[in-house]
Formats: sequence, C-alpha cells, structure tokens
Amino acid sequence: MIKKIISLSFVFFSAVASFSQESKFSTEEIDINPFIPGTLYTPEKASKKTDLIILIAGSGPTDRNGNQLGAISNCLKFLAEGLAKNNFAVYNYDKRPIVEMRSGKLDESKLSFDPLIQDVKDIVSYFKAKKQFHKIIIAGHSEGSLIGMNAALPDADAFISLAGAGRPIDEVLVEQIGKRAPMLKEETAKGLELLKKGETFEAKNPMLAGLFRASVQPYMISWLKHNPQEEIKKLQIPILIINGTKDIQIPVQDAELLHNANPKSELVLIENMNHIFKEIKGDETENMGSYTNPNLPVMPQLIEKITTFLKKI
Repeated sequence: MIKKIISLSFVFFSAVASFSQESKFSTEEIDINPFIPGTLYTPEKASKKTDLIILIAGSGPTDRNGNQLGAISNCLKFLAEGLAKNNFAVYNYDKRPIVEMRSGKLDESKLSFDPLIQDVKDIVSYFKAKKQFHKIIIAGHSEGSLIGMNAALPDADAFISLAGAGRPIDEVLVEQIGKRAPMLKEETAKGLELLKKGETFEAKNPMLAGLFRASVQPYMISWLKHNPQEEIKKLQIPILIINGTKDIQIPVQDAELLHNANPKSELVLIENMNHIFKEIKGDETENMGSYTNPNLPVMPQLIEKITTFLKKI
C-alpha cells in the first residue's frame, strides 16, 4: 500500500497518569513542546536503570498509536504496551504535522524532512536532561526508521529499525507503483528523478496527481536527500534491524541492505509478520485486512526480539 499523503508529521508539560494492576505500567501525557505531544509508558518497577525507547511513527497521517483515518491497527500502541510490560519505558508521540493538521494550521507546502529529525533530537535532549532513565534507544517504524537513524547521533545509545526502507524513497515508490500500476512506473520514475535534482514539476497525469501534487513536492525533495544505507553507516552504536516476511510495503531485502551497509548491526526476520507487526498466515486480503483491525495484537516475537537485543547492550 502506497502512502500518498505525506504527513508528517521551554518545556510544556502536562501529566495525566493512569494505572492498571494488570498491565504493570503507567501512562502519562508529556508534551516536549507545543508541537510534540506524546505518551510516556513507564513500567511499574521503573528505576534509574530503566531504559527509554523513543518510538517514531511511519509516513502518512500516522499518529503515535500507528493509526490513520480509516486504518486503525493500534500497532505502535500495542508495541509500546508490550515493551512496557517487559520493563522498558516507551515514549511515542505525534509528529508535528499531525498537530498542525488537528489545529487546522497545516501548510503542506512548507513541510520538510529535516525538522522531523530535529524533533527526535529534542525529545532525546529532554529526557537526557531529566536524568530519569539509564539508556535512550531510538526505534523508528517505516519512514520513522530513516528519521531515527538521522537523529541517533550524537546522543542515542542504540537504534532499532522496524520495517525501515533500505533504499532511497524514490526506489521504493517506483517499485511499489510498478507492482500496483505498471503503466505508471516509468512516469513515476521520471517525476522522482526531477525531484532528486531539486526541480518541481506539474503532474499532468491525474492518476499521479495525488503523489506528485505541487504542495508535497518540496517535502519529497527534502526526503530524497537522505539515503538510508549512507545514514546507517554513520552509526557506531548497537543497531537492531527487524523486518517481517509478510511485509508487502517494505520487503526483507531492504532490511538486508541496511544490515549490509552496517555489518555490525543485528538482523532479525520474523516469519509471517507484516508491515504493522501483525501475524499473517493467509493471502494479501488477510494482510490488508489487518490494517483496519484494532484488536489484532502485534506478534509477541517482535517484543521478544527487541527485549533480547536491549538486554545485551
């Protein structure tokens, strides 16, 4: 599924804690600043030795829980809860374009990839200053993987890529469109090549008008400047790369490309896991249906692999 809408996304603090005897963690709302509202999941037995995972959502109008309008899967919410039950603190947040959309102040033509990176750096700085947690780990899902690997330096202690692309986004989009609409592949590639050069253009084909609308082209130009293989090479911290074998958006080959770019990383492929961490044993119909099932849990193997990795670092 191609995400055609690019969303992008002093301390302003508000805390509303909720506790559950069964869940063994608490949640509180923490706004790093007015543009970065989020939820902190804190284990019941948290201490100065507890590690914090900053969870970054993927592309499209995806909120902190991994949901979009008409596609409620709760994938990031379930992941955060599972990690909190395993004694990790987790902070997931709404990227600033989500906040701007809700307030009616979003100007898509002014969106850029780089502020999303800076926001993660600001989150890291906020929690480091509080000295509440031991290590800080950045975990990015899908587009969030590229944001996260750019934001990891200099202060993150580890990085986790969750279904992150191993190629520049133009190559991913050309492949996705080639599979879904082969007749548009060549035209898509030409448009993206212009954007890579920093040139905007008029999308005359109505079938590509959404992807290449004028207001989103500046964002895509800024996005295309970042090659995930080049970015992950720069990291000298522990790295975990996870992908599912049933991911129809980002194939396992992308995870392998990231691993090859930084051979010191750990690569984990989870059998039958799709892009939003759900178990898929059937065909593409079942796979697509999981995107709108808010009750289907994430695969426990995902939480287990992350837990095992973090206990080693």
